[in-house]
Amino acid sequence: MYIQSSFNSGIEGFQNARATADKAAADIAANTLASNEQAETQNVNAEVNTDIVSQATKPESVPDLNQSIVNLKVAEFQAKAATEVIKSADESLGTLIDVTA
Repeated sequence: MYIQSSFNSGIEGFQNARATADKAAADIAANTLASNEQAETQNVNAEVNTDIVSQATKPESVPDLNQSIVNLKVAEFQAKAATEVIKSADESLGTLIDVTA
């Protein structure tokens, strides 16, 4: 009974890590596309005061990108932890099988 719960917890943790990594990767890609579009807009509006445009748009995009990178790293560690839970459950099951055999 406890072994099954350990496996389920490990698998659920791994699935959560994958979902977090997928979302963080999508956010990074969206942020990169937005940055490229912003750079193109700034190039087109070169005659306009670009300092005002860059100051107005830069603070919004940088924290989101940083947070997405942090979330991606958190997902990596979450996946590693879930893998260790699955390995421990596997070892426990192996030990129980050896004892009962």
